This record gives sequence, structure tokens and C-alpha cells, in this order.
Amino acid sequence: MTYVILAAVGVVMAGICIAVQAPLNAALARQVGGPVVAAAISFAVGFVILAGAAVATGQGRGFLRVGGAEWWMLMGGVLGAFYVWTIVWSLPRLGALTALCALALGQILAAILLDRTGAFGLPVRDISVPRILAALMVGGGLILSRF
Repeated sequence: MTYVILAAVGVVMAGICIAVQAPLNAALARQVGGPVVAAAISFAVGFVILAGAAVATGQGRGFLRVGGAEWWMLMGGVLGAFYVWTIVWSLPRLGALTALCALALGQILAAILLDRTGAFGLPVRDISVPRILAALMVGGGLILSRF
């Protein structure tokens, strides 16, 4: 139970990081002249931090095993790059609340499908009325965020 609470708190904190990261990267885009450059810089800084952490924790040899990974396992970087660019580009147009509501709706819809199919080794979970209602409620929040 303690690990469940810690995991939930960690994910909430990660959500806070996403909310703060978006305007930071948008400000960087204004400074450097574009969202693609800002996204690239953001990823470069993140890479340096994570590579250093991997080496410091004794996991650096893992970089040598990337050649054995299936191509689709590397798509997280592609998806992350798309996310960072999209949020940097859209935040000034939508505002933080609307952009993050849209982000949450996309995450919930994808999560419902990923859980249902058991994609990438996840345990299969049925699509249920509460899960559909959760998506509808976030969709309603997205609509309300524009008024």
C-alpha cells in the first residue's frame, strides 16, 4: 500500500512538472526563436542530466545494450519530441489550462486503449463506465477551460 501511495504522489508531482515545463519551454522558444530549437535544447539538457544519473547510479553500461532493442522501443523518444514541440507551440495559443486539459484528455483516451489491449506488456483492463466517464469529464473540463 505504501508503494501505491508513493507512486501516486510521484505521478502527481510529475504532472506538476509537466505543467511547469510547458511555460518554461515556451519562454525558451521565445528566447531562441522557435519551438523546434527549444524542444531540442530541452531534450539535450534532459539527456545530459539522465546520462549523468545513469553513470552515477551504475547503470551506464545499459547504453551499450541499446543496439539489441527493437525499433519500436525507441519510439518513446519520437513521441516525447512530438509532445515537447507540440506543447511549446500550442501553449501561447491555448493557454496553460486548455493545453494541459487537452493533454490530459489525450493521455486518458490512449490509456483506456492501452489498458484494454494490454499493449507493451501491460495487464489487460476492461473498458468500464467509470473509465469512460473519466474521459468525458476531462473532455468537459477541456470545453469549460475555453469559457
